[in-house]
Amino acid sequence: MTQTARLLDFGVHREHREVAVLARRYCDLIDACSGDRDAWLLEVAELLPRLHAAIASISTLGRSFERPEFVDLDVRFDLFVRLRSLLADRDSYWLEFDGFGEGAEAMTGSLADDLTDIYYELQQGLSLFDQDPEHAIAAWSIGYDRHWGRHLIDAERHLASLSAQFQLGS
Repeated sequence: MTQTARLLDFGVHREHREVAVLARRYCDLIDACSGDRDAWLLEVAELLPRLHAAIASISTLGRSFERPEFVDLDVRFDLFVRLRSLLADRDSYWLEFDGFGEGAEAMTGSLADDLTDIYYELQQGLSLFDQDPEHAIAAWSIGYDRHWGRHLIDAERHLASLSAQFQLGS
């Protein structure tokens, strides 16, 4: 069964299907990151809260999974560099423990890093989804609780800050 057919499979729980559809949309959006940064960033900002709501609605109780193969760090770094270059002055942000008095160089938050980590967590689940949707959902939900959920929250917070400063989609 193709991935598109699996996403439409009515044997898969509606909530699980929604997470998979949003994960695919997110990964496609990241893969297409080029050109009009503002329009692209606005799409990311609109998608992340939907992804957040969908994954947060999935319970991790009683779920377990074996971690899939590790990501090729060189490929991951290439995506990070591409995103960081595209985001430019909109990449870095302050985290609560950063030394504000030390200037912009002290900012440790990176939207490119957040988007990259989310991307690879979702990609791993998508690669599992065709063979075993329940395993993919377990990987996503446990990964969300343990790792990429923090990146998702940080990315949403930074994008909300950019929006409040009229730097998103303008």
